[in-house]
Amino acid sequence: MFSAGAESLLHQAREIQDEELKKFCSRICKLLQAEDLGPDTLDSLQRLFLIISATKYSRRLEKTCVDLLQATLGLPACPEQLQVLCAAILREMSPSDSLSLAWDHTQNSRQLSLVASVLLAQGDRNEEVRAVGQGVLRALESRQPEGPSLRHLLPVMAKVVVLSPGTLQEDQATLLSKRLVDWLRYASLQQGLPHSGGFFSTPRARQPGPVTEVDGAVATDFFTVLSSGHRFTDDQWLNVQAFSMLRAWLLHSGPEGPGTLDTDDRSEQEGSTLSVISATSSAGRLLPPRERLREVAFEYCQRLIEQSNRRALRKGDSDLQKADPSFLYRSLSCLKALHGRVRGDPASVRVLLPLAHFFLSHGEAAAVDSEAVYQHLFTRIPVEQFHSPMLAFEFIQFCRDNLHLFSGHLSTLRLSFPNLFKFLAWNSPPLTSEFVALLPALVDAGTALEMLHALLDLPCLTAVLDLQLRSAPAASERPLWDTSLRAPSCLEAFRDPQFQGLFQYLLRPKASGATERLAPLHQLLQPMAGCARVAQCAQAVPTLLQAFFSAVTQVADGSLINQLALLLLGRSDSLYPAPGYAAGVHSVLSSQFLALCTLKPSLVVELARDLLEFLGSVNGLCSRASLVTSVVWAIGEYLSVTYDRRCTVEQINKFFEALEALLFEVTQCRPSAALPRCPPQVVTVLMTTLTKLASRSQDLIPRASLLLSKMRTLAHSPATSSTHSEEGAEAIRTRATELLTLLKMPSVAQFVLTPSTEVCSPRYHRDANTALPLALRTVSRLVEREAGLMPG
Repeated sequence: MFSAGAESLLHQAREIQDEELKKFCSRICKLLQAEDLGPDTLDSLQRLFLIISATKYSRRLEKTCVDLLQATLGLPACPEQLQVLCAAILREMSPSDSLSLAWDHTQNSRQLSLVASVLLAQGDRNEEVRAVGQGVLRALESRQPEGPSLRHLLPVMAKVVVLSPGTLQEDQATLLSKRLVDWLRYASLQQGLPHSGGFFSTPRARQPGPVTEVDGAVATDFFTVLSSGHRFTDDQWLNVQAFSMLRAWLLHSGPEGPGTLDTDDRSEQEGSTLSVISATSSAGRLLPPRERLREVAFEYCQRLIEQSNRRALRKGDSDLQKADPSFLYRSLSCLKALHGRVRGDPASVRVLLPLAHFFLSHGEAAAVDSEAVYQHLFTRIPVEQFHSPMLAFEFIQFCRDNLHLFSGHLSTLRLSFPNLFKFLAWNSPPLTSEFVALLPALVDAGTALEMLHALLDLPCLTAVLDLQLRSAPAASERPLWDTSLRAPSCLEAFRDPQFQGLFQYLLRPKASGATERLAPLHQLLQPMAGCARVAQCAQAVPTLLQAFFSAVTQVADGSLINQLALLLLGRSDSLYPAPGYAAGVHSVLSSQFLALCTLKPSLVVELARDLLEFLGSVNGLCSRASLVTSVVWAIGEYLSVTYDRRCTVEQINKFFEALEALLFEVTQCRPSAALPRCPPQVVTVLMTTLTKLASRSQDLIPRASLLLSKMRTLAHSPATSSTHSEEGAEAIRTRATELLTLLKMPSVAQFVLTPSTEVCSPRYHRDANTALPLALRTVSRLVEREAGLMPG
């Protein structure tokens, strides 16, 4: 990014200590107090600016130095370079309580603009923004529109309008609107006079020539930012500045604040039908200043469209043409022609977004079939340009900002989520928050399952996109990737016809309604799991999963909840092997499985066979410990006739046997590498769930009591200490003792471990006169007495 010399200077500036900076400031103070502000002063101020701007934290300067910088900025005869540096240094220090600039009596407009820039950097502490705006407007009122000094004041006014939209009074807003009309519409079409050439200059050489168009033709219409010339006059510079602040002024103009309209201008509201089709000139009517400014702005944009259709002679002008359509929203015929011209030009792809915005806003009112625009936008662009970070951000922002306009085209957006995920997979760190906000609009019941699969496979998609770019023939157009990665086997697999079906499914442009198990690709692409871009994508997936489940639970019915729960269980052991990826995903899946069970408690009974199958193996238990814990807890909580009348004793017995076998497997102390090292949380939840099931089928109480006794004894053994920490072993002992005590009183155990819905009602915890507080106190005394009688 920087040259070696620049990096060295930045490093030196950051390493300067406060004591050194203090001495340097003392030297600067002496230079600023001298009568002759020569080259040494300029060099020292440049160094000081580098020092205070090279660090993220604010550097503190002596008050004497700050006062001298402010005084130098206010000197009428001070060289311009020194004033610019003083203003830049003071802006870097802002906001600061030590600044006390007095600018009311400043006469020089350039000096006034520098002082105002420092005050605006202070923020609006003491209504500086309003004060600056009023001062600049007074300066505008006292000068003619052709005054050269206005070039320095107009950018300040543009900043004030954005920071404090309601700062202007009605007559002041009217004045500025009139001036903007003059600068936009009536700038000179003659080039500016050249600087004096000295002895060899001739009167003929100093004659100004006409302004030209981008294709070299002499300009016959009014001046715009696309007009060409060697030198520009002051009013032409004001034209450029006025256009740069035009959008902000139209949005914020008026003393009432943003979005205010003239009382007789309701038909001009953004997006109305009349504002689109009534583009005829109204020059013959006397319009209010703000409405006249809107008309001139429309004429200006029409002229820009006409200039954009000319063939530029220079590359710089050609690039400028491509940037201009971002301002053009209101001219149907021109924009249709523009869309036909740029849709096949990869260099102009960003122009398609404002064009699509136009058709979204006004296509229906103008009776234009814009389906082809959306299809091209969502089908082709992400496939071809996913590696462009600027386009990716603008594309997702376009989708977010225009959700209220999609209406009938929202299905097109939702079905295109596989293409949108290409942007996310390649640019996941900067786009994660944008997709979190966009996901609720993309999720619906029809595509929820396919979208969840796509989110879980997102790092795999990143790896495949990398391979696709590596295999592309146009190497010069490929973006940078991790050159340290060498994966020839992955490239061979990507080109192998045997796996083309899986790769094409992963790269599909639209939702297909079907889901493919991509486990073979996970193994083939394992060498790319260490790629930096893949790792960054993997880190973003847990956040995206949280956003997905927050959205899908708003639209899911009972059947979809069951399918989502089964998908969580099935995909828990089928994830791309990126470092740390499985742990982060399992943490989210475990919490979301519990959330699904809370939404639909009967899920445990309806999915009994699948849950038993999930618990029937201890493979990968360590990596899936959080999900296993959630599943076991949900079984103990919701496998009850309290939540589902279809729950039978046979079901309870089957789950008890499965959990008993699982607890036996995970607590074996045989020295076998095949057995997992089970976290103590899994053991305690298994014991608790087994006790809950035994309290609901009392024939199981003897088996549960024997199992708990063994667990308490096992927790004291040295072999357990080698498997679990002391805290873990203590937790197992304590939980086993508590559960054993409860099982000695079956009715109390059922009351405590399986409370009725009425008992769980919040009013029982608020009303001290009900039976629940008394019952809990009684049970506590009984448990404590029984525990005291039992041997430790």
